[in-house]
Amino acid sequence: MDGDLIPVTIITGFLGSGKTTLLKRILQDKHGLQGNPGLRFAVIENEFAAESIDNALLVQDSDEQIVEMNNGCICCSVRGDLIRILGELQAKRAAGALAFDHVIIETTGLAAPGPVAQTFFAEPSVSAFYMLDAILTVVDARHAQQQLSEHREAQEQVGFADRILLSKTDLVSKEELAALRQRLLAINCRASIQKVSFGNVPLRDILNIRGFNLNAIVELEPDFLGDMKHRHGDGVQSFVYHQPQPLDLVKVENFLDAIVQLFGTQLMRYKGILYIEDTPCRAVFQGVHMLMGSELGAPWREGETRASKMVFIGRGLPQDTLIRGLDRCVVGYQTPQMGAAIAPTCSAGIAP
Repeated sequence: MDGDLIPVTIITGFLGSGKTTLLKRILQDKHGLQGNPGLRFAVIENEFAAESIDNALLVQDSDEQIVEMNNGCICCSVRGDLIRILGELQAKRAAGALAFDHVIIETTGLAAPGPVAQTFFAEPSVSAFYMLDAILTVVDARHAQQQLSEHREAQEQVGFADRILLSKTDLVSKEELAALRQRLLAINCRASIQKVSFGNVPLRDILNIRGFNLNAIVELEPDFLGDMKHRHGDGVQSFVYHQPQPLDLVKVENFLDAIVQLFGTQLMRYKGILYIEDTPCRAVFQGVHMLMGSELGAPWREGETRASKMVFIGRGLPQDTLIRGLDRCVVGYQTPQMGAAIAPTCSAGIAP
């Protein structure tokens, strides 16, 4: 059961964005987290260099267990160390040698979040004890435009985010900030965007939010991956598909299975709430790259407008193919002339 799993938060963001400042804020203010007084953390830090000074910068007390992973990127060369460390932490917790309620992973600024998050779905020894709660991406408002243009990692950090936290907003104009928000929305149209000043953000907005949980029905959220390499490039984008007509579940599953086989490495995250014919509950699907999962969600309420909504985030998305194929999954669809492509729209909540 999810309630027995240890929640994990991944903090990511490009170099100098303010990840450690946010982590320090969480550790300082954890006792004020609504509904979780005295929340205890285990912290895993990843630094690309052989040595790190972040450990000395963090506020520590007897409740914290801080583990450093140095001399490599958590998403590639030291990913095996992450699996080992998570196993050791769980074993100590089970033996009563260590007490913690939540794990926080701070990645290096050069990490691509996908392979890190994949660990919590593709590794049975990890998924048996841990649940990925959310990916928080800190974005440096002053330097983000250049970083997004020059570094694939910066784009993927935004693309995988459940929450985007804008730091250093006081260093840019209102016009520059508005332009950056529009660019972030073009990459990831489902993550909320929120200002953060020196890591100051309500902890209820970032911890225990189940942003990456298959059972989080109210918002569309995803599962995980097949083969993801740490490469460089650009072009992350997102779009939303809407369909008011009921869908044939078998056709949807067959189509998505084919899409995953053909374009899985391009699909970073995808998720959907589906209106299925003769089904009283909404169906929920989500995935990352080659790994996809689905289940029945909450029942449709009486009088509620039923419709399907699917969000796709990735690089070089086959948008026309997705729209045409999903249109063909509508119940009663027979010929291309009888179904028109639905223009994708995109929206996301932006906190002031």
